This record gives sequence, structure tokens and C-alpha cells, in this order.
Amino acid sequence: MTGWRAGLASALLGIALWQLIVWLGDLPKFILPGPGLVAETLWKSRVTLFENALVTMAEVLVGLFLGAVLGGLSAIGLAASPMARALVRPMLVFSQAVPVFALAPILTLWLGYGLWSKVAMALIIIYFPVTSSFFDALMRTNPDWLGLARVMGASKHRIMWRIRVPAALPGFASGLRLAAVYAPIGAIIGEWVGASKGLGYLMLLANGRAKIDLMFASLIVLAVLTLCLHAATDLFCRKFLDRAHS
Repeated sequence: MTGWRAGLASALLGIALWQLIVWLGDLPKFILPGPGLVAETLWKSRVTLFENALVTMAEVLVGLFLGAVLGGLSAIGLAASPMARALVRPMLVFSQAVPVFALAPILTLWLGYGLWSKVAMALIIIYFPVTSSFFDALMRTNPDWLGLARVMGASKHRIMWRIRVPAALPGFASGLRLAAVYAPIGAIIGEWVGASKGLGYLMLLANGRAKIDLMFASLIVLAVLTLCLHAATDLFCRKFLDRAHS
């Protein structure tokens, strides 16, 4: 079974199980609406969902771009400098020990309720996976290649950009694939703390008004957008690696 057929079959199975739970449990729609009701809400509220999805995707894409750039540069800096590894790496690990929810109100206070507080949340979440994956790949460069380059008189700068970085690109691509999944989480958390637009804001609004069908519709749109972003990132990474290797 091909990938898209397996995905379609899995989605249909999930919808069937969802409907079965609603039937067997005789659950009211304000507890768990059926897939038919959610599909109807998706269609009726398509304009509202589309407008809020655009806001969330803008936050995610900006955060993903900044996280990829800053994470890549940080990994190169850590690989190039033992002092940076000794001083900065513990700070990176500590940053992951702080719960993201605890940082969201602070970022909203500093950056306001607009775009940049959500971008900062997405950046914080994806920065560490990108940096860590790329750094580990940089530190695992084939030692025979490095030894040969040193024998031939290559400088540290040329070794880094001509050998270590190209060899570590698959690790950077792995970090980007993880970031594509994690970035929407940061944007949604930021919208939950304070926003006037976005899918996270719409979910809170629907929950407060007991419109659980709209909340599920927003969640489905978010899941679909995340899957599309991951697929696009994966395609970009494969094309980029193929071109780099050629």
C-alpha cells in the first residue's frame, strides 16, 4: 500500500472509530460531537477558519525560518569553538528545562499580543532540536576526511565550510523536519495566552461559548496544516540534499 493510500485508510479508520465512540457512548455534542457535525461546521465556518489559519501559519513560517537560521548558525559556532561549547551548551539545555507555558506570559508581556510573541514561542520550541541535530552531525564528521584535510594544509575555516558542514547537512535536515512539527505548538501556546486572531484563539473562543464542534474543526485544520508543513519541509530537505550531494 502506497503512502497516500495508507494515510487515507488510517484517516477513514480514525473517523469510523470516532463515530463508533459517539454512538456507543451516546455522547452529547457538547462533550464529543460526531464527525458529521464537525464536517458541517468546517464548511459553514470555512471563511473564519481560513482567516485564522492564515494568521497561525504566518506565525509558524516566520518562527520556522528564524529557528532554522539561528539554530544552524549556533550549531556551527558550537562546533567551531570549544569555549562556546563549554559556556553555551549548558544554557541551551537549561532553556529546555523551563516549561514553555511559563515563558508564554512573559513573552506576551514583552512583545505584546501581536505576531512577534507567537513567533518567539515557535522559535524557542524549535531552536533546540535544530541546533542539537545539526551540532551532533557536525561533531560526527568522518575523522579520515578531517585528517586528510589537515595533512593537505586546509585551514579550520575551510575544513568547516568545505567538509564538516556539507557532511552534516542530513542532520540539519532532520532537525528541520522535527521543527516543522513542533513550530505550530509554539504558535498555538502563544495564541492561548493572548491573541485576537489565530486557530488557538478560535479554539479558546469556541470552548468558552460551548461550541465544541467549532473547536474540533479548528483542531482538524491545525492538524492538516501541520501535516502539509511537514510534507513540504520533507520535500524541500530531500531536494536540497540531492542538489548538495550532486
